[in-house]
Amino acid sequence: MRRNRWIRVLALLVPLALLAAACGSDDDGGAVSGGDSSSSTDSGTSDLKVGIVYDLGGRGDQSFNDAAAAGLDKAVKEFGLAKPEELEPDKGGENRAQLLRLLAEDKTSLVIAVGFLFADSVKATAPEFGDSTFAIVDETVDAPNVASLKFAEEQGSYLVGAAAALTSKTGKLGFIGGVETPLIQKFEAGFIAGAKKVNPNATVDVKYISQPPDFSGFNDPAKGKEIATGQYAAGADVIYAAAGGSGGGLFEAAKETSTAAAKHWAIGVDSDQYNLVDASLKPFILTSMLKKVDVAVYQTIKALVEGETVGGKETIFDLKSDGVGYSTSGDAMAEDVVTKLEDLKKQIISGDIKVPTAP
Repeated sequence: MRRNRWIRVLALLVPLALLAAACGSDDDGGAVSGGDSSSSTDSGTSDLKVGIVYDLGGRGDQSFNDAAAAGLDKAVKEFGLAKPEELEPDKGGENRAQLLRLLAEDKTSLVIAVGFLFADSVKATAPEFGDSTFAIVDETVDAPNVASLKFAEEQGSYLVGAAAALTSKTGKLGFIGGVETPLIQKFEAGFIAGAKKVNPNATVDVKYISQPPDFSGFNDPAKGKEIATGQYAAGADVIYAAAGGSGGGLFEAAKETSTAAAKHWAIGVDSDQYNLVDASLKPFILTSMLKKVDVAVYQTIKALVEGETVGGKETIFDLKSDGVGYSTSGDAMAEDVVTKLEDLKKQIISGDIKVPTAP
């Protein structure tokens, strides 16, 4: 049975490997990435078996998926886990349920689904595999063996919105969303509210790359660059992208459109993207909204290693729990801006500022 199961895995993944090769990918794993071999071992000291299915773009997107991968890598190294299985959906994402099922059939202790697009697949698969625990990022699935890991994205976005308005010379800002869904609208709402808090006259040009059911907007850096270039040309000098892998196009646009007289800034998302991009792009990253998926993944694995039950629970990662925040890598933000952000952060945590979750 095990042999037949992994024949099916190969059948699912070979087309993806061919696609990666055709695109000149440097990822030796194609659709299955083994990550940093220095942080994994073939036989660990813990019996916990972990598998993860990334969202579109997979490990290496320098954003959402890489945040999840960082938490996984840390847990593997710290707890001596065997090398986890890492999978990625095909281009259209139609095989999400199949990949979750393959991991569960292989007696995987914890199956991690990275992204709200896995909600229906987890709902369908988890009840059939009661011996496995599932964890889903960005969605709530009400099942006794599912851990729901959610975030207050609007709170972190509020702070980078304030940073954008405090830094802008023109008072014109931009927001690029990957796909117009209620989740990404939380980023938009928080960003605009934070900008308006410090500059009521600030304007925000909002653009989305794609509309459901087209989710390609999370992995289309060329389109992200095109939109950002247009927003800069229209006067925006700080743009925030909540668009997964598409955000790479924003960084390129900031670099290419900046002049000695007019510096253009980009704000990253999910991971501290200053530390992930090419050195030539670093000078144009003002900050990143940190959505600490790495913390959520690590803490979930840690809890299971320590014998805790995580299934049937929803955990919200917010400013109070240090589940979201903002980065200061590169020292691009002025000291007085950081001081103001810390004051706003305290007001959000105390409840004095209520951050909207919808535009």
